[in-house]
Amino acid sequence: MRSSLPRRQWSAEELRARADALDPWFHSIELGHGVVTNGKPVEAQEEHWKLMDLGSLKGRTFIDIGGIDGWYALQAEAAGADRAAVLDHYLWYVDRVNCHRWLTAQRDDGTVPVALHESPWWDPKGKPGKRNVDFALDVLGSGVETIEADFASCDLAKIGTWDVVSCLGVLYHIEEPLTYLRRLRRITRHQLIIETEAFVAPEYPEPMWRFFPFGELNQDVTNWWAPNIGALLGALGAAGFSNADVLVGGPDPLIPDAGLQHFRALVRASA
Repeated sequence: MRSSLPRRQWSAEELRARADALDPWFHSIELGHGVVTNGKPVEAQEEHWKLMDLGSLKGRTFIDIGGIDGWYALQAEAAGADRAAVLDHYLWYVDRVNCHRWLTAQRDDGTVPVALHESPWWDPKGKPGKRNVDFALDVLGSGVETIEADFASCDLAKIGTWDVVSCLGVLYHIEEPLTYLRRLRRITRHQLIIETEAFVAPEYPEPMWRFFPFGELNQDVTNWWAPNIGALLGALGAAGFSNADVLVGGPDPLIPDAGLQHFRALVRASA
């Protein structure tokens, strides 16, 4: 629960300086006075929100798993959700400013960096990466909750159940994706929005997952799996979801000579 004390009044210059000091941001968040954090383009985020097509959120609950800076939870709050939360831990534990410089230098040299939790910039006690979301929520006077937990292993009874669950850009980082989807099903009352790295290949029409054991996907050793659409839908069914709508399905798998292509799949599944 947010403090009932009067909120600090920020000038545009103060907001810009503080937001820039916390850069890099993952999401672009409008803080007021025309100040927007330096994340993904606002237009791209808004288009993505429209694609999710969640319907009315009034009187409903919403949680964003792996939500980093909290933009999607803020959108749900603005749309009238009774309760909105962002759950994360991994990027909240990273010194983003120094880590970004380190990752860029490593990859420019052609090196596959170690996982962030093995890097010099991992700080689960100080939680330097959580300062971004905390700052944004404080400035906006938001009631969005922050839940610090590793969803792959936390006690789900403490997380509770939610009407709408979003999990964007997380599944391909998970070592056991089917187990993870089953955990998502346990907290989902109505619908799940899942976005993940995926692939399409005309020569492999059957459900299939690609495995990346050594950081082959984007020089990131925490990128483990990419399904095709058949495999993703099959895994959602195996996890207990009743049906799923493909919102973004990638290139046409029947185009001759198209070869293997990667894309970001977006699927809405019903509990």
